[in-house]
Amino acid sequence: MRARTPAWPATAPKSARVLAWAAVLSAAAALVAAHPAAAQSTPDRLTAKTGILVEPSSGEVLWQRGADRRRSIASTTKLMTALLVLERSKLGDVVPAANYRALPVESKINLRPGERMTVADLLRALLVYSANDAAVTLAQHVAGSRPAFVRLMNRRARELKLTGTHYANPIGLDDPGNYSTARDLVGLTQRLWHFGFFRRTVRRDEVTLKSGDHPRTVANRNGLVRRFRWIDGVKTGHTQQAGWVLVGAGRRNGVQLFSAVLGTPNEAARDADTLALLRYGSTLYEEVTAIRRGDLQNETVPIRWRRGAVLQVMAGRTVSRVLRKREGDPFTTRVLSIPHEVEGPIRRGQELGTIEVRSHGKRVATVPLVAANAVPKADFGQRTKEWFTHPVTLVLAAAVLAGSVLLARQGRRVQRRRRRPRGEPEAA
Repeated sequence: MRARTPAWPATAPKSARVLAWAAVLSAAAALVAAHPAAAQSTPDRLTAKTGILVEPSSGEVLWQRGADRRRSIASTTKLMTALLVLERSKLGDVVPAANYRALPVESKINLRPGERMTVADLLRALLVYSANDAAVTLAQHVAGSRPAFVRLMNRRARELKLTGTHYANPIGLDDPGNYSTARDLVGLTQRLWHFGFFRRTVRRDEVTLKSGDHPRTVANRNGLVRRFRWIDGVKTGHTQQAGWVLVGAGRRNGVQLFSAVLGTPNEAARDADTLALLRYGSTLYEEVTAIRRGDLQNETVPIRWRRGAVLQVMAGRTVSRVLRKREGDPFTTRVLSIPHEVEGPIRRGQELGTIEVRSHGKRVATVPLVAANAVPKADFGQRTKEWFTHPVTLVLAAAVLAGSVLLARQGRRVQRRRRRPRGEPEAA
């Protein structure tokens, strides 16, 4: 609810008005402190025609505007081009440049027809500098021709269930048949995020292409990655029909977010919209550690041949999850398996069992339980000492001793009876 500005009587003393305003400001500060999210308004004043903001681990859409509306997408088309290349080619392959005549306004690295360059460098030129000649060269390398590659693009879009997407070329030039949606662009980016080469490339300030006829150094067209170290991608685009487009990505305090803004009026608005979305999302989530590698657990395991000695166990890896802020700690753990006893030699870090991490009744992860310290092999003296001092051994020894005493007494009685003279009357 929007606060109303208090109207003070004009005749009120100045000191009273000052004290009253101070009280209002104090109350407002207390409200913000109690509800930090209230201080961060949702980014409803963005200039983008359509857009979306997604937290990928939960799939939650944090903000959207016409996210399923189909629009021209300019060079963000190259995200599908990159995916097909990564799925169907090797980074070390050396490829001859296609005979592509780019218009003066197109982005290109001026490949000479027949010039040979690695797939890795062509992808860097495609993703960082949005080079159209690199895109056509990669398309022909993968499919043999541009039409064949476009068919692959549309088939892959159907497989990924990008229902609002269709491609007409591997570059992103304006065409009625080349379009996508904000939601589909983020979904495609999440698929690409599985490739380490892609993640490393789109966050680079600039790249140097060392293969080809001569080295080329090109700067990232996404200026946000140069201005903000926590921005880690992804791809820009601009044509007359599409306007200014940017698929963005940012990671702050362990929280990864993806955004897309389409149809912004200029480059500055495109960057401002993206920055506003990613900043907004980072205020809503935090990374929470459920269990940390090396954390000692309550369970201990007895060590054979060392009576009274136990081996501590610890978590073998860290499990963290991204959660809404102020959600608390929803994690619980329980041991799934652990030995009743261990015998050396055991090395530190050796896996001995497993522990389950659960959240809201669902399994989040299974973590190995490992030895917190090494246990050497028991020598002969330790085994002998343990054998002789083991309670079972002591009980057996006591039983044998008691039996021996009984047998000895019985033997002495028999001998006394045999020595008694014949005919001697027995005592009553």
